[in-house]
Amino acid sequence: MIYFDNAATTLQKPPEVEQAVIEAMHSLGNSGRGAHAATLSAARKIYQTRELLARLFHVTDPQQIAFTSNSTESLNTAIMGVCSQGDHVITTACEHNSVLRPLYRLEEEGTIALTIIPADRYGGIDYEEMEKSCRPETRAVVITHASNLTGVVTDIRRVSRFAREHGLLLIVDASQTAGSYPIDVEELGIDILCFTGHKGLMGPQGTGGIYVRKGIDVRPLKVGGSGVHSFDHEHPTVMPTALEAGTLNGHGIAGLDAGVRFILDTGVEKIHEREMKLAQQFVDGIMDIPRIHIYGHGGHGENVAIVTLNLGDCDSALLADELWERYEIAVRAGAHCAPLMHEALGTEKQGAVRFSFSYYNTEKEVETAIWALHELAEE
Repeated sequence: MIYFDNAATTLQKPPEVEQAVIEAMHSLGNSGRGAHAATLSAARKIYQTRELLARLFHVTDPQQIAFTSNSTESLNTAIMGVCSQGDHVITTACEHNSVLRPLYRLEEEGTIALTIIPADRYGGIDYEEMEKSCRPETRAVVITHASNLTGVVTDIRRVSRFAREHGLLLIVDASQTAGSYPIDVEELGIDILCFTGHKGLMGPQGTGGIYVRKGIDVRPLKVGGSGVHSFDHEHPTVMPTALEAGTLNGHGIAGLDAGVRFILDTGVEKIHEREMKLAQQFVDGIMDIPRIHIYGHGGHGENVAIVTLNLGDCDSALLADELWERYEIAVRAGAHCAPLMHEALGTEKQGAVRFSFSYYNTEKEVETAIWALHELAEE
């Protein structure tokens, strides 16, 4: 199998990740629930992973990072935790449903007003529209770091300047960039960073996290057991315990630890360069195919290693099925949980076929995919 669905989840991971999970299942207890060797080992591993993530994202205090099950939980925690009655929130048409649906829910309940900045046919946004959309009651900007459909990278520095000028919170969805694109929360002025563990961080599914800048209070999405202050009626308010009710996925976090360690040892810049080289090889090899349409490349600045396309008026699901059944090439077709972006691209009916590349893919695999598309186009 040739696996080009890394924007959904990385399949090829460092071998250390699997080994770390296996070892954790035989050695880690429940962090914060006791003082014996197994629970202390779990606590040490979890804190060690916070430290590694803090290094990766240039976070000063690792305690400002809380673990979640994925980006969806992180984004729900952030959005539900900072928005209050009467707030106004700005987001974009580039967003995944993990951003849109929590915001839609709050809007439908009458809690917030919502402005969605439109995207153009290249998958980019007009940043000046944010300025026009700002109101006295605007509370936050919630925005993706890179589109999961087109791979177009958001100019976070520009959005951050806008947010600072107006005293807004900047909440960033780093689902497609964490681990494969440099992120410095201090330099970029990010107030809340939401990320998942099973994509660019190369960890197991069921892992993720949220960074919250000191001084920002986020109401917890969940409350319950914390291992401390058990007689209090209220859940602890100090990070990271404030956002970590219940037993953490210690076994998964051990795997995430190994994945992040691999990234730090290898270098995020090297990983990004490798992935983009593969993506460019793919684009160069297919751009001359008659009736091929590539979305999100050439119209804006940077991209991550995502190439989304259609072949004429062929249904995207059919093309993806042909790639799998005849060539064993795994891609993602359909709507990609990004409905507004598909509307902007005009692909809401046809869908689109997404190729997403990983550090572990090879030039030979890319050449096979290029050849397959040429052959299918001829037919």
